[in-house]
Amino acid sequence: MREFEIKEEHIQKLNSFKGLFAMLSQGTINFGKTIRFLDYEKKLKRLQLELVRLQTWAIKNDERIIIVFEGRDAAGKGGAIRRTTERINPRNFRIIALNKPTKEESTQWYFQRYIKQFPKEGEIVFFDRSWYNRAVVEPVNGFCSDQEHEIFMNQVNDFERMISESGIRLVKFYLSISKREQEKRFTDIKSDPLKQWKMTAVDERAQDLWDKYTFYKNKMFDKAKEFSPFKIIQANRKTSARIAVIEHILKTIPYDKELEI
Repeated sequence: MREFEIKEEHIQKLNSFKGLFAMLSQGTINFGKTIRFLDYEKKLKRLQLELVRLQTWAIKNDERIIIVFEGRDAAGKGGAIRRTTERINPRNFRIIALNKPTKEESTQWYFQRYIKQFPKEGEIVFFDRSWYNRAVVEPVNGFCSDQEHEIFMNQVNDFERMISESGIRLVKFYLSISKREQEKRFTDIKSDPLKQWKMTAVDERAQDLWDKYTFYKNKMFDKAKEFSPFKIIQANRKTSARIAVIEHILKTIPYDKELEI
């Protein structure tokens, strides 16, 4: 591994309160890692300021925005959503992570329960997993029939076309991690009492079903690219993924970058 070269600018960062705290909290002294974290924190703060500007613009112009997060278990969807939302006004956004359908919902049109969560004017809605459960998670784990999966695949582009034509802005992310990284994160979750609640029965099977997930994921990508492709984010490094997510949101939604906040 190439040795990290410490420059004058790095010494100034490391000698700050944030620098010392970040370095000591790691357990082992790693100058390179600390500098990368400090640079990430600085960039994140700047991007979060732009998200505040974007939200202000959305409220002022009665915009409706949906941001969808998909990805394998432990891909970092929740962390990316938290960094995206932690500085914006909580009265004008919602995070939706639906449980499995109720008995009543299971008799309805599949998309119906998601439509109920759509944004009102001036609001941003973040889906931590979405209707795309039926594209990947449900068929992989036997939670839907082959026919139900095919019906979904036949309808999803028309559904999203209606969303867009109604004036709602739709942004879709897929956070991609390697099989080895997923295994590493599962080990971390299981060993941390503060994270163990995150591990579900579906998560426990994820490694064994890796190839099956890959098959249905690729089918989903092929179908989605016909109308509204996913933005694929390489997420083995969580900090880089969070920055990439926010940058894409700011690039995709045409907010007023000169708006005073």
